[in-house]
Amino acid sequence: MTALATACTSPPGPAPGPEPVPSATSSASPACPQSGVLITNGMVDTAMGLRAMTVEMINCGGQSYAVQGYPMVRVLDEDRNPLPVKVIDGTSSIAVIKGLDAPPKPVTLLPGQRAKAVLVWRNTVTDATVSPTTGKDLEITPAGGQSPQIVSPNGGVDLGTTGRLGVSPWAPLQED
Repeated sequence: MTALATACTSPPGPAPGPEPVPSATSSASPACPQSGVLITNGMVDTAMGLRAMTVEMINCGGQSYAVQGYPMVRVLDEDRNPLPVKVIDGTSSIAVIKGLDAPPKPVTLLPGQRAKAVLVWRNTVTDATVSPTTGKDLEITPAGGQSPQIVSPNGGVDLGTTGRLGVSPWAPLQED
């Protein structure tokens, strides 16, 4: 098996739409968006074709922030155009992973608190006549009516030909 490492780079010139947010592995400390919540991503865990990545929502504002349900996700190509990917609420149709398919519950974050959601997909080719789908970035919207933010997963989002991505609901991140 060959591992492929790619660097996350910005496209030339100003990109339309939401501003990119440095990933959790970035050394840059991004500013808090006007919404008061910042979206970051963790490393992509790649095991036997199954991919999983945690997305964190950080309340970096001065007010409490309430959310319920699933983050809205769009997979973007290298030009930040949306790809035809079916985003599914819940993860069990991709993989059964304990704790990820609980029903959504209200989450209220006080300043400095975090919530997480997990994105799950498979790099599986089911049709050799179809080109595999690979996204470079993800557009994540914490809740309806909020502004989206862009994160850049290390290695992108390699969906094979399945074109499906499962999303767990937001859940409070327990402090250690």
